[in-house]
Amino acid sequence: MPEYTVLAVASVVLVVAYELLWVRSGVLSDSRFWIAMAICLLFMIPVDGWLTKLSAPIVLYNPSQHTGFRIPWDIPFEDYLFGFSLMTAVLARWKASDPVEVADGP
Repeated sequence: MPEYTVLAVASVVLVVAYELLWVRSGVLSDSRFWIAMAICLLFMIPVDGWLTKLSAPIVLYNPSQHTGFRIPWDIPFEDYLFGFSLMTAVLARWKASDPVEVADGP
């Protein structure tokens, strides 16, 4: 069983449920969230690609623990799911704890 894949998908499901059912910060419908995700993705691709490249990997993955689907530069697809979960959880909690949003201004 590909445990890394199962955990990656479960992390997305749990974090989305956390946002929609508990925190309710509205982060998933906020365009600033998706812009932040795109910015992080731009930095994640070269770094994660360098760490996981098959020609000289620094980080090794057990092939039986994930799907084997790698895009681009040999980055395991599951890494994107974990990245989404981490950013979503942090930004949802941060936005929910801020009593006055910066966008509201003076």
